[in-house]
Amino acid sequence: MDIKENISLAKHTTFKIGGPARYFCIAKSKQDLIKAVKKAKEFNLPFFILGGGSNVLALDEGFSGLVIKIKNSKLKIKNCNLHAEAGMKLEDLVKLSARASLTDLEWAAGIPGTVGGAVYGNAQAFDIKMSDIIKSVKVLNVKTLKIKNLSKKQCQFSAKNSIFKKNKNLIILSVVLKIKKGNKERIQKEIKEHLNLRKQRHPLNYPSAGSIFVNKTGGASSSYLIEKTGLKGTKKGGVKVSEKHAGFIVNTGSAKAQDILDLIKLIKQKVKAKFGITLKEEIQIINT
Repeated sequence: MDIKENISLAKHTTFKIGGPARYFCIAKSKQDLIKAVKKAKEFNLPFFILGGGSNVLALDEGFSGLVIKIKNSKLKIKNCNLHAEAGMKLEDLVKLSARASLTDLEWAAGIPGTVGGAVYGNAQAFDIKMSDIIKSVKVLNVKTLKIKNLSKKQCQFSAKNSIFKKNKNLIILSVVLKIKKGNKERIQKEIKEHLNLRKQRHPLNYPSAGSIFVNKTGGASSSYLIEKTGLKGTKKGGVKVSEKHAGFIVNTGSAKAQDILDLIKLIKQKVKAKFGITLKEEIQIINT
């Protein structure tokens, strides 16, 4: 495992925005992860765990510590239990489960990012949540450097939230998902339908971080509230609210992180003024 210096975070995030990480490494195993955490602690460096780079915003000034990109990606299928490592791409998990005629993951087709990221943010689509199929999560406690299993209850899942967002000392290593046997043709058909819906509804031709705000807020979706304030197409510097889906802020080609932050602030102000509802960000900011 090599630790590199001054690596652009724009190249490792789906927003394609962000300055350099002072130090950067790729952890392909739990041993790599433990080594990286030990190194950060040894030199008193802040560190940030990065998955697929979606649902995050790297600031223009970069990150002064160590960014650890998780790329452990093994999968073991035992009966109807999927043992998936955190660095595995969610889209690969969907494909491999479908090949094994296992259902319950069709909803996740087309969602960018990793399995660990989906657990961390309790990914959701089509009224189905990641936590619906989670049995247990294996974590590394960075304070003790010990590994333990957490039950679903211990993970404290809620809408786009989990204990992992609240307790940064817990790093997700892998997850056990309990799913069912299904009909392969029906599974493939449903995956195709979900992918087509995403193409129709989401601005996939622009870099973005996915949904900026938690989708269900005060009984209405955040995208509905934003659209009703007339903010579709609103620009700030090199970013804009997507005309296709108001829940997305897209990079039009020359965006800065500050443009995103300014537009988020404007959206929250407008929605609060019109509906009395405070939107809650879903994206995570990479800062010290």
